[in-house]
Amino acid sequence: MSNYYSNHLSALRLKRCYDIAPPRIQQYMNAELKFVLSRIKKGNKVLDLGCGYGRIIPQLAQKAGIIVGIDISPENIQYGQKYMENIPNCHLMEMDAANLMFPDNNFDVVVCIQNGISAFKVDPSQLLSESIRVTKPGGKILFSTYSTKIWIERLEWFRLQADEGLLGEIDEDKTGNGVITCKDGFKATTFSPEEFQKLTATFNVITNIVEIDKSSLFCEITT
Repeated sequence: MSNYYSNHLSALRLKRCYDIAPPRIQQYMNAELKFVLSRIKKGNKVLDLGCGYGRIIPQLAQKAGIIVGIDISPENIQYGQKYMENIPNCHLMEMDAANLMFPDNNFDVVVCIQNGISAFKVDPSQLLSESIRVTKPGGKILFSTYSTKIWIERLEWFRLQADEGLLGEIDEDKTGNGVITCKDGFKATTFSPEEFQKLTATFNVITNIVEIDKSSLFCEITT
């Protein structure tokens, strides 16, 4: 399966998006990472869905026993393997997050941050179902999306990406209310707390919605 990110925004181009992120966006990303680390116990087996080139994996690997990152972009995986060649407890694999090739009850923690639940462009119910399937009983699944409180800064960051040609030109007429639309077909949406609750309600899990840093909304699921 492919999408906009795998076709147009992978490896060095994806890394450039993070390199040009303004200070407030850097703060948001650091806050997400800190929250995820707080939910990982020493020695846990962790799965990072949509890991890209492995941006957060070096930090996760310091606490996890094993960290597995998957992404649908072969360019991301190839670049990530070089990026993390000296980290022995991490493994990268090309894989679709909605069709995980892992056995049941395999991971202690499954992570899907920075709005992956929207960015992947897959059925959220299928994404959650697969995440639950591979998570051990009592394990954690962490999905995040953008808080409405960081809309201005988020839009500024996407405009910087468009200015550098990493994304298409922002379609200002179609952009607003949490949705960013570009003239090349790219569209970034988000999840609300109500949408997270509705998504998880059909599964036998415990759901906790928490906002961090006035920038990120986490759906913390206990299996």
